[in-house]
Amino acid sequence: MRRIRELSLRARLLLVSAAALILGLAAGGVLLVAVLGYAQTRSVYDESMDTAEGVQRLVDQGALTNPIPVTPGVQVQVIDADGRVVAVSATADRLVPILYADELRDLPDGRSVPIPGTRIGYVGEARVVKITAGPPTAPLRILVARSTDQITQSVHLLQVTLMILYPLLVVLLAAILWRALGAALGPVDALRSGAEEITGGTRAGRLPLPNSRDEIHRLAVTLNDMLHRLDSARARQRAFVADAAHELRSPLTNMRTELEVAQRLPDDTDWPALTEDLLADVQRLSRLVDDLLLLARQDDGTTRAVTGRVEQLDLAQLVGETAERYPDVEYHDPGVPLPLVGEPDALARVVANLLDNAIRHRTSRVTVSTAAEGPDLLIVVTDDGPGIPEADRERVFHRFTRLDDARARDAGGSGLGLAIVHELVRRHGGTVTLGDAQPGLRVEVRLPAGH
Repeated sequence: MRRIRELSLRARLLLVSAAALILGLAAGGVLLVAVLGYAQTRSVYDESMDTAEGVQRLVDQGALTNPIPVTPGVQVQVIDADGRVVAVSATADRLVPILYADELRDLPDGRSVPIPGTRIGYVGEARVVKITAGPPTAPLRILVARSTDQITQSVHLLQVTLMILYPLLVVLLAAILWRALGAALGPVDALRSGAEEITGGTRAGRLPLPNSRDEIHRLAVTLNDMLHRLDSARARQRAFVADAAHELRSPLTNMRTELEVAQRLPDDTDWPALTEDLLADVQRLSRLVDDLLLLARQDDGTTRAVTGRVEQLDLAQLVGETAERYPDVEYHDPGVPLPLVGEPDALARVVANLLDNAIRHRTSRVTVSTAAEGPDLLIVVTDDGPGIPEADRERVFHRFTRLDDARARDAGGSGLGLAIVHELVRRHGGTVTLGDAQPGLRVEVRLPAGH
């Protein structure tokens, strides 16, 4: 078994196919010989029975002649109850019965028995059929004998022919199988070579597609789709790491510069102001790290549902409590509870991120409202700022995305707020859409009330 496992796939498939082929051909050959022998033996029996029934009719009609007219190669005897031969065909023995007394006694009517052909002058083996004729008081037994040597010779010839042709046929079919397996496994080897080149970095990340439209072609298409997704994931990961490093470097550089200046000019440093600036940078770093950790957890399963603490909550109350932390935000309370099953911390984070974004880009006013609309609950945040062009409304949900009028990091934005909102809302089975507030931006969060 170990030696078989060490063979190539092509050799193993050929070995298995050849074994199945040999067994199949052997079984077919044995079956053919058996069927041919049985068919010819049955033919001899039927012809002998036809002859015996013809003689039986002659006996019953009282028209039996001696000799009995039969076809050449057939011997017929009519034997009385005392075992004497009373009528025969031209070639049969007139004195000695074809069957011995015990054979004649034990052979049932209408059955046949093989005997040595030399007993009645035949070469090889013969088969004798017996039937009874005449009145019950004086029964006559009719024996019909035919040689089966021709059958034996034809079966033997078939056996010899199969034994000669069988190895040649196996070799020929094995050669055809080898070529066919080579043609079938060629695309697989091409895929292996392509994968090896991709691993070695000597070619682009795509496998060659075979010309056939079979399972191998579909496998290659599937593998190429997988490689494309892996390349996209690697590209997103590289971009994510680069953007994260860039975002982290800015406050760290700022902190380092302030500390170096304070170290060189300790007497001229306003230490309370320095600590305040450093605390602001540390808080910004803390928020950025928290955002990165949240997005990293989201990347663990892109279709994962809510995984935090889930409970029955009032969306109107949750949004109102979050809005209270922003003195300049106007909240429109619907006046009725809006029940929802969800993750309170995540939904509070959604509202806070939307309000932070709106306050950062407002001109003078930010409003937030909640409402029920059919089977959904709505959170709507509007501001009177410059808004977002329609062409960029999908792009702003990507990580670290900043539009031209929002690039200044002094405002505190990292480009992750709307990306986090999108992920958290999606986890709750909802959607986020951006629209015009005329002027400003209108953000609508739609959550299924039954979630």
